[in-house]
Amino acid sequence: MHRHLRLHRLAVLFAAVLAAAGCGNTPISTSISSLLPHARAAERAMWVTRFDYKTQDDVTTIVENCKSAGFNTILFQVRGNATALYRSAYEPWAEQLDGVDPGFDPLQTAIDAAHAHGMRLAAWVNVTPAWWGKEPPKDPEQVYNKHPEWLWFDQHGTQQPLSSKFYVSLNPCLPEVRHYLVAVMRDIVARYSIDELHLDYFRFPNEQPQGEPDRSKLDYPRDAKTVALFEGETGKKPDQDRVAWDSWRTEQVSNLLRDIRRMMRETRPTVELSAAVGPVPESALSHFQDARTWLAEDLLDVVYPMNYTRDLKMFEERVSSWKRIAKGHYVVMGVSLEPGDMDVAGEELDSALRAFNGFSAYAYSSIFDSPNTSIASQDEATRFQRQQRRRALATVLLELAKDGSG
Repeated sequence: MHRHLRLHRLAVLFAAVLAAAGCGNTPISTSISSLLPHARAAERAMWVTRFDYKTQDDVTTIVENCKSAGFNTILFQVRGNATALYRSAYEPWAEQLDGVDPGFDPLQTAIDAAHAHGMRLAAWVNVTPAWWGKEPPKDPEQVYNKHPEWLWFDQHGTQQPLSSKFYVSLNPCLPEVRHYLVAVMRDIVARYSIDELHLDYFRFPNEQPQGEPDRSKLDYPRDAKTVALFEGETGKKPDQDRVAWDSWRTEQVSNLLRDIRRMMRETRPTVELSAAVGPVPESALSHFQDARTWLAEDLLDVVYPMNYTRDLKMFEERVSSWKRIAKGHYVVMGVSLEPGDMDVAGEELDSALRAFNGFSAYAYSSIFDSPNTSIASQDEATRFQRQQRRRALATVLLELAKDGSG
């Protein structure tokens, strides 16, 4: 039913394009690229993190493993915290590659391998994070060092502290930060033949970092320029109207997405734009992420709610909610493959495919071994558990691949 709805939208939009062109209002070449959604087969996607590869062979193995398991799309992470796992014109090589050119281009390798296997490849980028970990980046050209004024500062004028297992972030309320991030995204879209640009951490990562002092009373970003921008638009100070302050910060995140959407339509309109979002939009507003507005304004081609729960009732409630929210937009429900009941995980994958004609699994290192020792263990016991999860899901994944088209 969902595919029929998308085909109906295609027909309606195509008719609108022809009508506009016939009246001489809009060039047809522009209209089609900016209005038509991309019809494609049922999506069976896998999130592959930046920790899962170091060599060219690692990348090709990832693609082969995903293909053999029944996946047809790879969300391949190439930017984690303002460092790159591709030949960036703006940012240094990622610390996962020791901060140097590895002698091959991971993103291009992944694109070539995926396309050779008839698979789609999305470049997965973390947007707002500036750095991860307790120690600052060593490269003076990394944005944390090069533009400290772009980072978060609290109401006391103190810069957001580094955390052992969390991000410090760029401030999307600043126009110059939004301009920089759009340029980084344009660089990827213009130079690489990706099928999709997949945005993650498109929000304020303002949750409490584990093991760190309580930051619940700190308010970010409260640097003088950000506050002046807010006061200039509203005539108020942040503490005078907290609702307006929250709404304004939410709008700045949405403004960044509007800028990226515009850039992509100008640069390469055939590339899909997607984002991973919180599973409950109302809760995600606490991170200034407004997925309802994004869909209402058609700022995304695809939305990936991260429905990570083994509570099947909760999972299905979120599926039902997103059916109401989607209103014809393409939804790919995110399903966690992290430790837990694999029978439930299989039911969730099936439910997502039936409801939306697509699912995305988190993550590659949950069922496949990799060089990933940063966020996943690679000891013998863990490898055995991973193998058991993979075997438990193998039949389900291949059956879903058989049932889905493409």
